[in-house]
Amino acid sequence: MFILKNSNSISQIARLRSPKFRQTGANCTLSFWYYNYGQSVGAAELQLLVDGLKQPTVLWRTYYNEGNQWFKAVIQLGRLPHPFQFSLDKISLGFYDGVSAIDDIRFENCALSPPALSCEGPNHFWCRETKACIDSLLVCDLVDDCGDGSDEDNCNPDLQCNFENGLCNWEQSVKDDFDWIRIQGPTSTVNTGPLKDHTTGTVKGHYIYMESSEPRQFQDTAILLSPLFSPSINGTCVFRFHYHMFGKQVYTLSVFQRTVSNAQGWLLWYKFGNQENRWIRQTLRISSSKPFQILVEGTVGDGFTGDIGLDDMSFLGCTLYNGKRNLPTISTTTSGTSVPATLPMNNCTEKEFVCRASGRCIQMTQKCDFRSDCSDKSDESDCVMEVCNFEDKNQCGWYQPALEQMTGSYSIHTTNIFKWKLGRGANLYPEQEQHSPLTDHTTFTEEGWYLFADSSNGEFGHTADFVTPVISLTGPKCKIIFWNHMNGSTIGSLEVLCKTSTRTSKLWTQSGTQGAQWKRAEVFLGIRSNFQVIFRAKRGVSYMGDVAVDDITFEDCSPLLISGQPCTSEEFTCANKYCIPKNNLCDFVNDCGDNSDESPTT
Repeated sequence: MFILKNSNSISQIARLRSPKFRQTGANCTLSFWYYNYGQSVGAAELQLLVDGLKQPTVLWRTYYNEGNQWFKAVIQLGRLPHPFQFSLDKISLGFYDGVSAIDDIRFENCALSPPALSCEGPNHFWCRETKACIDSLLVCDLVDDCGDGSDEDNCNPDLQCNFENGLCNWEQSVKDDFDWIRIQGPTSTVNTGPLKDHTTGTVKGHYIYMESSEPRQFQDTAILLSPLFSPSINGTCVFRFHYHMFGKQVYTLSVFQRTVSNAQGWLLWYKFGNQENRWIRQTLRISSSKPFQILVEGTVGDGFTGDIGLDDMSFLGCTLYNGKRNLPTISTTTSGTSVPATLPMNNCTEKEFVCRASGRCIQMTQKCDFRSDCSDKSDESDCVMEVCNFEDKNQCGWYQPALEQMTGSYSIHTTNIFKWKLGRGANLYPEQEQHSPLTDHTTFTEEGWYLFADSSNGEFGHTADFVTPVISLTGPKCKIIFWNHMNGSTIGSLEVLCKTSTRTSKLWTQSGTQGAQWKRAEVFLGIRSNFQVIFRAKRGVSYMGDVAVDDITFEDCSPLLISGQPCTSEEFTCANKYCIPKNNLCDFVNDCGDNSDESPTT
């Protein structure tokens, strides 16, 4: 079908009407090929006309001359339960010169699921009247997949939100830069954001979106907070939502899960960049041994065509937390780990450590020395762990002092600074794949976690420190073994430092690109007391180079024990009564700890 010029009246409209359709299923799409060519060819739009709704819904537009070729348009219709038809309108304001045409109109996946003779198993739901057999994950998701509404009956309204009557029991965060906006119809900027909501598929329905125009700036965030949920074991709690990420400058949408209220929590899922003009469904299974909350965070890209929409957010198999109104907060030590409020009855002095289970007193030098002297291991609980592979998103006692000073609290989300983060190959942005590890070193998969210094933030020469709590004492053979990944055209450097109260010394350094592989490094510590180990990353001239580390191990680091027994004929008795192998005498290594094995008299 094409339009022939036939008059020069001021306003001309050519309309092509479809037949009337009764309804569509949830996955329905309409596609067609169009041609819009000529100096003054003008605009065209496809409208959806729904029975009982006065206002048409614009589904698609072309504004101007698009050249001498055919283009394909794909339009998501979704579930439309009421009779409707389409109107393809060509508008000419006065002078029309060109050719507008349409061809090959196709509907796909538009029928409802057919009736089934049986519908067995816990993963299926049998629709009451239509007898369709659908996936149980489609139940109570605010979409009538059955066609008779039975999959949306008897649902808990507290676990669902389609934004038709506000934000339900979701809340705007006060620790972000701006708020999500509830809206009907298209957003205010062309070529970004939805034209309609997901629930009704028309301009009548509401959704929320993140406006990326001024005064918003690059990497500003808008965070939405869910209600609190009770612990969920084995992923029985499922979170479903629909997101819309259309626009050249769309940046990121992320979902976090947290169990304490003054932290961002850990990343469950995120999506980066333009995902075309459509609503996309996402399903996340959630496990937690503690009460938890979900955070949905939108981040602004570097321009105004970066609007992100959310609609039809629902939970299945989850229980609202009826305990306290708020999650606990982290009370922090220097290591950022939590401390119980009370200690057991004890007779310890200020210079002794109190074992939390028994109240036993031990020397402060026995705290954080890689040996458990308390029966409950509490003397080693707020210390760095001997092995850290980051797999359970645990930082193993390591922390970032710069972040703590900036936020006054541990692990709160801060943007735009060069810092260490937990990452994995499955979460990389497209441009990160050239210079960040695709797999971790522990599991060698895209799902495995590692630590990396994110060079997309900060400036040339900025440093990021990753620090252990104070280590009281180590043994003569103590060393750190770790794996590092330094790939990219503008890699800076990685250093391992030892810090005491009086000085900081450099133990190991490596700079420049080392290739797209994990490399083993070993740093000897030996006997040291009251010190911290620091991993320091220095940023290069651009974002093309993230330094990553994984599998950090402290090996043979517990101090020597005095057995109380005399040393054997194969051993040397140190001045401090330690026993060491005679093989270790005069080898330039202080094996005794008091250097008596290296004394000239020996």
